[in-house]
Amino acid sequence: MVSTTFLNLNDEKQARIRKALIDEFSSRPLAEAEVAPIVKQAGIARGAFYKYFDDLKDAYRYIYGVAMKDIHIRINQAVAKGEFEPDFYVKQVTAFVDGVSQSSYRDLVKMHLKRNESLIDEDFDDVNLSGRQWAAMVLSHQVIKQILLNPKERDVLIKRLRDVLMQLARKGD
Repeated sequence: MVSTTFLNLNDEKQARIRKALIDEFSSRPLAEAEVAPIVKQAGIARGAFYKYFDDLKDAYRYIYGVAMKDIHIRINQAVAKGEFEPDFYVKQVTAFVDGVSQSSYRDLVKMHLKRNESLIDEDFDDVNLSGRQWAAMVLSHQVIKQILLNPKERDVLIKRLRDVLMQLARKGD
């Protein structure tokens, strides 16, 4: 878990470290990542890295968590309201996939999907979701993964997602 020492750093230094983490974990799988390029780019001592994070896996969990939190803010707000609008999910998937190409998280997310997903335990707070919300979450994540790894299939996958979500909307919980 990221240390309070890191969280108490000034914004500029935190941003430099986050950028170095994104760059390292976007260009190399977690199993091949190294501390040296991170500390060099961030302009910090190796010892400081270990003061902020337990190890590379801890640093990866932190930066991937930051990325996912940024990405999911609007979705979480709509889900908390108990809404199930198929078009909302389709729009969110489309916006994410279209926006990820211009995001500083693009390569991080792609590397996660290709090489790191199985190395990190992800805690989804999905036990309180309705059956439809849970299904929409699972389907949306799978469609995002498939599109990011096979961009030319985007339109077919978005249509398939919309069709399945419309069926779920008709059936109810």
